[in-house]
Amino acid sequence: MRALTPFPAARRSLVGPATLARFASLAALALVAGCVAPPRAEPPPPRVAMPASAPAPRPAPIAADWRDWPYSPGTWVYRRDARGSIALFGPANADAALTLRCDTAARQIYLSRAGSAPTPLTIRTSSVTRALPVQPTGGTPPYVAAALTPNDPLLEAMGFSRGRFVVQQAGMPALVVPAWAEIERVTEDCRS
Repeated sequence: MRALTPFPAARRSLVGPATLARFASLAALALVAGCVAPPRAEPPPPRVAMPASAPAPRPAPIAADWRDWPYSPGTWVYRRDARGSIALFGPANADAALTLRCDTAARQIYLSRAGSAPTPLTIRTSSVTRALPVQPTGGTPPYVAAALTPNDPLLEAMGFSRGRFVVQQAGMPALVVPAWAEIERVTEDCRS
């Protein structure tokens, strides 16, 4: 049997110190390459969500029966002046949305609504519904007005309507007005 030599002489020269140094440097590079992660692409900057414009507030659904509609903002105010008396309905510190004026000299009651459209006003009470022709008053701010006699039954219907009455006009929001005593006070002022 022949003794085995670890490496024949021809092979020993291949694995010399220079070759080992090359293998060692390649191994070191492989080791470093395995430890260092390749450069990553920068993640895109976070998307900043633009604030969405708030949708326009939707009005609350209106009940089918006008007697269930919410009141328009405001309250009644009663005053007396040189022409007679006046009841004004609307928000505090704002122009009145609706007025009821007794002109004692003319013995007329004028129902006025803010606006300039000459389309008729439709008044809905718990007992009467009627359309009234209107005329612009020519004032600033603009109003349109309908003339009524002090004994017109519509005035009683407005004053005694169950809780509220409605003033509607094409192209304008409906006014849902409480039936308060100011309406009757103006009416009585013109009757006496």
